[in-house]
Parts: sequence; C-alpha cells; structure tokens
Amino acid sequence: WYQGRVREAVVSTQSTGKGTSFMMGYGLSKAAVHQLTKSLAAPNNGLPDNVSVQCILPVTLDTPMNRKFMADADFTTWTPMSYVADMFTRWAEDPSSRHPNGSLVKIITEKSETREEAE
Repeated sequence: WYQGRVREAVVSTQSTGKGTSFMMGYGLSKAAVHQLTKSLAAPNNGLPDNVSVQCILPVTLDTPMNRKFMADADFTTWTPMSYVADMFTRWAEDPSSRHPNGSLVKIITEKSETREEAE
C-alpha cells in the first residue's frame, strides 16, 4: 500500500509558541514533540531515507468529549475529525500532497472552513 514509502505523523498543538502558565507540563510536552519532528526529519537521523515526518498542529479537534466539556464554545473554529482522517488518507495515497519532511502543519478552522499551513 505504501509502495516502499514510509511516513510518520505526530500530533501537537499551536499553543507551544506562547506561554502556557496555566498548563506548563502540557506546553513543555508539546514543544518536545515539535523538536522530535524536526530531529526525525534531519539528515543522518538513523532512519531510512524513505521516511517522511510531519506534525499536525490543530487548535481544537471536534470530538464528542470536547463538545461535552466545552458546550458553549464556537464549534465553527473546531477542526472536524473527518478532515484529519481525509488529510492522512490523502498523504498516504499521494506522497506529493504531503508537506515537506519535518513540517509543523497548522490545521486552521475558521467559520467551518479548514485549511493547512506548513511552518
């Protein structure tokens, strides 16, 4: 199915660029995921050449649990899980649709429209 191509996707958050005094451990762990992504994509990382690593950075994923505990939120800014699933399927089936190796990919949803922006 991958035809010899291997990919790795990790999930973090956009909040690591800002201070997270109310949740320091969370921010620290997400910043570590950013570093891990860049390190896995760097030359001489010990991985096979056909490995491609991207990290997605959604703000809020639209899940039943999030809706339950944030019932008054603006759901038009939440990323649907179906978008994420479709994105991963697209990346798996068409490697040319992926962002460059080592990308931190912001998943931005505004007014129920979702887009990707790679850093």
